Amino acid sequence: MSLPAVSRLFRSALRTQMVPVANWSAKPAKHHISAGEQAIVLIGMFTVILGPSGWILAHLEDYKKKQ
Repeated sequence: MSLPAVSRLFRSALRTQMVPVANWSAKPAKHHISAGEQAIVLIGMFTVILGPSGWILAHLEDYKKKQ
């Protein structure tokens, strides 16, 4: 592929319309989530995402030891 072909490819990619990933609406939410529910979900997400990586980092020296 030559440089002009790559340039045309990028230009055509920039001209295309992006498909919306989420359905955005100007209407108010049907279900209101309280601050407590938001906190519970946020704590759960942090635990699921950061828990395993924190465990690995905390036990990194144990993993390095050869048995």
